[in-house]
Amino acid sequence: MIPRLATAPIEKALQRQAAVALIGPRQVGKTTLALAIGETRDALYLDLEDRDDRNRLVQPVLFFENVEDRLVILDEIYRLPELFETLRGVIDRGRRKGKGIGRFLILGSASLDLLRQSGESLAGRIAYIDLAPLSALEIPDERAARERLWLRGGFPDSYLAENDDDSLALRKDFIRTYLERDVPLFGPRIPATTLDRLWTMLAHRQGTLLNAAELGRALEVSTQSVTRYIDLLADLLLVRRLQPYHANIGKRLVKSPKVYVRDSGLAHALLGLGTLEQLAGHPVVGLSWEGFVLETLLSVLPWRSSAFFYRTAAGAEIDLLVEHSDGSRWAIEIKRALSAHVGRGFYQALADLKPVRAFVVHAGDDRYPFSETVEAISVREMAETLSRHQAGEPL
Repeated sequence: MIPRLATAPIEKALQRQAAVALIGPRQVGKTTLALAIGETRDALYLDLEDRDDRNRLVQPVLFFENVEDRLVILDEIYRLPELFETLRGVIDRGRRKGKGIGRFLILGSASLDLLRQSGESLAGRIAYIDLAPLSALEIPDERAARERLWLRGGFPDSYLAENDDDSLALRKDFIRTYLERDVPLFGPRIPATTLDRLWTMLAHRQGTLLNAAELGRALEVSTQSVTRYIDLLADLLLVRRLQPYHANIGKRLVKSPKVYVRDSGLAHALLGLGTLEQLAGHPVVGLSWEGFVLETLLSVLPWRSSAFFYRTAAGAEIDLLVEHSDGSRWAIEIKRALSAHVGRGFYQALADLKPVRAFVVHAGDDRYPFSETVEAISVREMAETLSRHQAGEPL
């Protein structure tokens, strides 16, 4: 098992809350991680996609009272959304008995927003933790490992596959499962072929500005339908919309979000790219790397920090602008090259926004001053720097 960074936050959350929700896409490793945590807690695991396990909850209050001394892991909670109301009463009764923490570990494949809509009754009783695919901080600190993670993506089975062909086949199966089974469970009835075409179009347009009208014309559906479909993919944690930064600086700013297929391996599977050689020769290579780095950095973004991109009509641009809770800003440019290189637009953006720190994340391993105001840094070190800032440690 690959050690996951989310383990410690989950353990801490179980020590202060009655319920912890672990949220992430299907096959990202939620069940494996939950069972590993449960081994030390005499946990009871219930897979709510399994009919037999659902039948055990015909009388949920009685069932949970009989196992009140054990951690209960509830996998794929969306199958029984009405269970949230029951959990509230069970948790409150447990608190009165002095058993108010570490009762439930809830796993779900939908976004935090979707789960919170179902779990409003658990306000003050539940902590939410996002489990993203593997990041550069969870694999060996080697260039070959990072390249494999970029190509295959961060879903553990895909990353650990015996070879690139097996990895690509696993990702294609994953895509088919979502299109044919999971999407109909969460959203309106959408033809699988239409959503497949949209998902593939987004992969071709990785990291570009969203133009829903153009996508709608290509798919022969309305702009509103495209927006609704992308909303669904975002809710399922498969697509990310990175919002533009808005500030009153007297510049004409881009207003459309940039859209990424969140897992680089899924983007490559949608494009039929199974090897690094194929990827290197494809037009999407640079923006694919940008999306890969972006997801790694956002997975460790400090609490209460916000992420944007910055672009003006005049060409000033920053790939990732992090605004911390104290109002300070970090500018991060992402380049596929093994050494740092930025254009004039990045310096124009720095002059516009005056961030306290500026970095160029490159594909190499070195860290060095790039200019008086900009530091060149590797993906892993950039992620570690963000993590240290979150922990209040010296940078």
